[in-house]
Amino acid sequence: MLTTDFTTGAPNWLDLASPDTTATAGFYAAVFGWTFESAGPDAGGYGLFQKDGKTVAALGQLTEEGAAPAWTVYFRTPDADATAKAVEQAGGTVRVEPFDVMDAGRMSCLTDPGGTEFAVWQPGAVKGLEKTSEHNTLLWVELHVPDPSAALSFYRSLFGWRSSEMKMPGMTYTVLSTAEGEQEDASFGGMVAAQGSMEPRWIPYFDAADADDIVTRVQENGGTVLAPAEDVPDVGRIAWLADPFGAPFAVLKPRPRTA
Repeated sequence: MLTTDFTTGAPNWLDLASPDTTATAGFYAAVFGWTFESAGPDAGGYGLFQKDGKTVAALGQLTEEGAAPAWTVYFRTPDADATAKAVEQAGGTVRVEPFDVMDAGRMSCLTDPGGTEFAVWQPGAVKGLEKTSEHNTLLWVELHVPDPSAALSFYRSLFGWRSSEMKMPGMTYTVLSTAEGEQEDASFGGMVAAQGSMEPRWIPYFDAADADDIVTRVQENGGTVLAPAEDVPDVGRIAWLADPFGAPFAVLKPRPRTA
């Protein structure tokens, strides 16, 4: 699962674009117990979701024309400019050219050839999220895309990701790992063929001590249940949800690992 020892290609930042940051912060406070701290007067309303004083995600105003509220997964790169250029050369799109975020780091907003939006973060003073893989923090990221094989080839060319296949009921699931470290320990996410009319997207999974309790909290605070909590063999208990403005996310109570 994810750690905060970020290597190239690992998810190292996560933020949410919303049309109403005040209401959105209130929703996630009720669901996950997060607090919201402004990043300062020069940040344009951008701020940090925190747990125990440590950053677990971020929130900003929805600004892209025609865009829907959504979570964006950022992947660590040692060179945002080189990665943006590689995305273009591989048939993707640079939506926002690389730029410096004060002294925090350098970023770029991108779209892969299959239409999935993502971003990259080149660390400066801010290395990435400060808490992952514990209750109510980012645990896993998952790509839903029409052509997993083509998507894997694209991301492997950018980040050197490794992959393995896991058989699940009715489908094959591709487990993704960074290029560095023991492959199972370096796993951070997965990839699966998108179902029906689902748009290609990265979905963040947050660790849940009790997935059913999170479902109830979402419903009580104006969110939507996209898929109710259910047990997935050898994985854990999963639910798909959306906040009051329609941004989808998932929760997972992991099945305990055995030696």
